[in-house]
This record gives sequence, structure tokens and C-alpha cells, in this order.
Amino acid sequence: MIFSKTKIVDVFIIKPKLFHDERGFFYESWNIDYFNKKVGKNFSFIQENVSFSKKNVLRGLHYQVSKPQGKLVSVFNGSILDVVIDLRKSSKTFGKHITYKLSSRNKELLWVPPGCAHGFLVLSNFAKVLYQVTDNYSPNDERCILWSDRTLMINWGIRNKPKISQKDSKGVTFLEAEKFK
Repeated sequence: MIFSKTKIVDVFIIKPKLFHDERGFFYESWNIDYFNKKVGKNFSFIQENVSFSKKNVLRGLHYQVSKPQGKLVSVFNGSILDVVIDLRKSSKTFGKHITYKLSSRNKELLWVPPGCAHGFLVLSNFAKVLYQVTDNYSPNDERCILWSDRTLMINWGIRNKPKISQKDSKGVTFLEAEKFK
């Protein structure tokens, strides 16, 4: 696996090493020892989630306050535009965001550390997204930043308003959002 830094501290793009032959391919998507060595901290995944979404569905931008989750995100079918926002006040990249295209074609993974908000837009006809998390889902701790926040000015690359949940439509602005130390 090749870990590439992004412009946000502790956020990595992970490119697995693929082994091809006439039968298809194989790759290792997760190795706890190698992962923890590369990210510089010890993380364990305790829950795995799968999301199936249709084209132009936007999910997020989600995070949890007292039980922050680290997320290892991958796409098994389709493609998405993944977005990460650094909400850690102590980070030198606080308030910054990145966008990155993940797909079943490129097989890359995105590591989103605790203390960041995360969301994605489905670019293909549908997408099946798998993400492993470092803490359990806690509905009372969940927060959402509005996808169209004017402070962040995220370039989602869309012309039409995306399909979002009622819950996500009630997200707060970045300035109103709870942050981490």
C-alpha cells in the first residue's frame, strides 16, 4: 500500500498494490500494523458501514462530537467525490477542506481521522461505499455542516441541486459548527 499525504494533516489517500492475473485481481485493503505505522497512531475499526446511493445523492457533511470517528472510506461500485473538512482547532490545517474522487476503478481508499467532517457526492449512476469506523455511531453526538456552506466554498462540481436527506438539509454553517480542540 502507498500512503499519500493530502493538504490536510493526518488525512491520507491509500493506493493498494494490485495483483492481476487471468482470473482477476487481488489486493490487501487493510493491515492494522502497516496502517497504524503509516498514520502514526494506533487505531482499530469497530464497525463497518455500507452505503448505497443513486447519482447526485450527497451525504454529509457529518461528524460526531464526543465520540469522534476515524473513517477508512472505499468505493466498491461506482464513483464519488469525497470531501473532508478539518475541524480540529489545534491543527495547522483547521478549516481547510479537500475533495478527492474515489471509485471502484481506482480502488483507492481515504483515511479521515477523528476530528474531521466527511461527506460525499455520487458521480456515477449509483455507488456502493464501504467505510470502517473507529467508534460506534452515536446519534446524539452526530452533527452536520451544510454542504453549501459559503465560508467553505466547496467545489462539488455540480450544476443541479443534489439530492440530500431532510436531516442534512438542516446542517449548520461552518462558523456555527461545533469544533474540536
